[in-house]
This record gives sequence, structure tokens and C-alpha cells, in this order.
Amino acid sequence: MGVMLWSHQQEALQKMTDGCILKGGVGSGKSLTALAYIVESYETPRSTSPSGAPAMVYIICTAKKRNDREWHDEVVRIGLEERGYGVVIDSWNNIAKYKGVRKAFFVFDEARGGGQGAWGRAFVKIARQNRWILLSATPGDDWMDYLNVFLAHGFYRNKTDFVEQHVEWDRFAKYPKVKRWHNQSKLQGFKRLVTVSMPDKRHTRRIVEWVDVPYDKMAFKTLMRDRFDPWKMEPIEDAGALCYAARRMVNDNEARMERVRAILRRFKRVIVFYSFDYELELLRGLHGLSGVSVREYNGHKHESLPEGESWAYLVNYASGAEGWNCVTTDCMVFFSLSYSWRQTQQCMGRIDRMNTPFTNLRYWFLYTKSDIDLAIRRAQGRKEVFNEKSWALSRA
Repeated sequence: MGVMLWSHQQEALQKMTDGCILKGGVGSGKSLTALAYIVESYETPRSTSPSGAPAMVYIICTAKKRNDREWHDEVVRIGLEERGYGVVIDSWNNIAKYKGVRKAFFVFDEARGGGQGAWGRAFVKIARQNRWILLSATPGDDWMDYLNVFLAHGFYRNKTDFVEQHVEWDRFAKYPKVKRWHNQSKLQGFKRLVTVSMPDKRHTRRIVEWVDVPYDKMAFKTLMRDRFDPWKMEPIEDAGALCYAARRMVNDNEARMERVRAILRRFKRVIVFYSFDYELELLRGLHGLSGVSVREYNGHKHESLPEGESWAYLVNYASGAEGWNCVTTDCMVFFSLSYSWRQTQQCMGRIDRMNTPFTNLRYWFLYTKSDIDLAIRRAQGRKEVFNEKSWALSRA
């Protein structure tokens, strides 16, 4: 094949089959292993292959990973096109374009095909008429995240069939909420059947520090009591608005910025993840630090990683949790907390790569001992997604 794989990649390669989820830590080498699987599985020439090898390979990934040409580099490295394959690399945003493709091979990079939205429906349709594998460091937060993979394999006729067999809804909840999962042994069996784990031996060590930041306790208490948004000057009507206001009350303060500046002065090169635009406005104040280069990756700007002796890279969770890597720093700050443990793990993996020159990787989580931050932290500790409606109802 011409490319040397690590031992953990070789072991996974022997276990892989069409339609599997290749589960490996962020930076473990899933991309190269996926391409190696295609080559190893269909080694004969494309035009005469008795195994029905596809002439086309489609790689569906994040827009950033496509734009940064990370997959392109791996394709060139393994010589996929030289072996006679046509290769298309595109983002999940455009997945619907490929619903009519047949008899090709699809590599789905990260589990964006979960849920019942357009991406999920397109994934199931494509998977049912092509060969495919899915790559993920964190395949799912709960069984619903596996639904479309199970549908693609034909384990269930449709979502209704899945729900009837496994889901007991909470009849008293004001929103769709699973009260209890039934027959989980069957679900576990299907999960084991489709999952190929690729544990890797890391040379890195993650050093995590939770940094307690002060906040205005009286203002927070008043907000929760009156349910009135002091920025919009209007009553708070729903759970989403309450959580947004509560988080802004504890996040939007100079104390957090001082923690970031202190870390940047000491460690020089720092990636900062944040949630909201008002946090970005605060973080843009880092431009005022002498000798510090500041760049952004978010819905407004898609700037590349900074270079030089001292820099800060401001990354929005929604835009940049996946699909890019950095081996020029060992430091990451979480300016505010993500609702999702899975998303947090994806973010942490941006600097935890097989080829990083660093051994000790440092992560700082800024938080307050406010009710909402503690609730988000508890949800992350359970490897769950923080539920705004549930939290708001419990504080009614």
C-alpha cells in the first residue's frame, strides 16, 4: 500500500467491514485508516474488479476540513486517485446533492447524520444504496444518535418501529423526553455489531483545570426571580431565553477576561473556545495586548490559525469543534461551557494529535458556581447534553 500504519490502525483495519462505525479518539488516525480500508478491500483494478469496487469515493466532512484540504492531503498520501478512483470531498451542508449516487463508496467523517433532519434523511438514503463507513471519536450521546445507522443497516423499518420497541416517553414532560429505554440488550448488540474501536496509545497527557470565576450573585438571583431580560428589557418567556440570559449574567464579565489574559501572558499561544457573540466582543479585547496576534473562526470569519511567538485563536463551538487540527500549541481555554460532553471532547482533541510535539496538554475550563454553570457541568460529567427545558422547569 505504500503507507505505514500504526499498530492500532492495522488492528482496526482487520476488523472493519462496510457499514461500520470506526470509533477512535480525535487525532488517532481514522482518516488514513478509512482510506487504507478502501485500498485493502478493493485492490484489483477498478474496471475489472470482480468484487464490485466503486469507481468513485465520496468523503463527507465538515466545511472547514474540506476547505483546509486535510482530506485531500490524506488522499494524495495514500495514492487513491493514482489507483484509479475518482474522489469527491464535500461538506455535510451539501450531502443532499448526493442522494442519487449509487454503487460508490462513502466515507462519513464524524456522526453528523444523526437526528431526523435533512442530513439524517440524506445519510440513510445514501447508505442504503452505496458502500460506506462512518468515522467518529464520539458516536453518540444516547441511543437516538445511533438511529440512522441502525436504519441504514435495516435493523428497523423506520423510526416508529425503533420507538415502539425501545422508547417509553415521559407523559408528564412538556417536551418530548425519554423516560426509559427498553430492551437495551438488543441495542447494545447492534452497537457492538457495527462499531470497530481503535484505541490508540497516546504519548500525550491531558492536564485539566477548572477555574472558578466570580460573578454577580445578586444580579443572577434577581434575574431568576423576576424572569426579566435586562439587555432586551423584556420579560423572559421560554426556557431558551432564560438559559441565554442566565449564562450571559455569569459569562459577560471582566473577571473571565483577566483569567484569559493571565494564561496568554504565561503560555503565549492559546486556543479559546466560546459560545456567544457577546463573549467574542469581550475576547476581541485581546487585540490590545502587545505582540499578540488574534484570529477568529466563527460564523463571521474563517481565519486560519495564527503564527508567531504569541497568539490567540478565538473559535466558536458551533463552527469549529470538529474538522481541524493544531500542533503548534499545547494550551486551550474554554471561555464558557458547552452544553455537550461530546462537543467538548471534540474541541479538546483539536490539539491532542498523534503528531503533536507536546506531551503535556493544558485545558482550562472557566466556570462559576452559579446554578446554571453547575448544572451544565453535571450534565457533562454524566456525558449527557444539558437540557434547557428541564433545567428551566426545575427552577420555575
